[in-house]
Amino acid sequence: MITLVCASANPDKVVEIADVLDGLVELEPRPDHVPDVVEDADTLEGNARLKARALVHATGRPAVADDTGLEVVALDGAPGVHAARYAGEGCSYADNRAKLLGALDGVSDRRARFRTVVLVAWPDGDELVVEGVCDGAITTVERGDRGFGYDAVFAPAGGDGRTFAEMTLAEKQAVSHRARALRALLTELSARIG
Repeated sequence: MITLVCASANPDKVVEIADVLDGLVELEPRPDHVPDVVEDADTLEGNARLKARALVHATGRPAVADDTGLEVVALDGAPGVHAARYAGEGCSYADNRAKLLGALDGVSDRRARFRTVVLVAWPDGDELVVEGVCDGAITTVERGDRGFGYDAVFAPAGGDGRTFAEMTLAEKQAVSHRARALRALLTELSARIG
């Protein structure tokens, strides 16, 4: 069993991370004394690294962090790395979804993808980076009340048309970007500990 400090303080994300890593990784919560990390890198990997390294520095222990972007074809890849703050600093999930739906009003090409980068950082400077992608489309209206973020407006490709917010956690975890990245992480960690 590997113990990693979880850089995320987002309880929604932590549930999904713990659900996938359970069994091989013991996830420790981010200590209360560690402040939010300013995510000002211009890539998902850069933001994940900022968060993981901040936790390593604060705790002296290995840490895991992730960053996710939503890349919409008709918006030239926006909101991308800025997905969490798409509607501005201090915005809510609902604000972000409303801005996205407004930006796509009348647009027929609604293809999009979620991309998650997960990074584990160790105190000796070693790092492990993995990625997970989920292709899909942005719906024209919000549907469902589960999940978080953009889940109510994202329908994964190859599914039955439901959004992530209309799925159970198990259904979402079977296809989501974050779960795919975390499963890749499990494979890499398993290989390391042999």
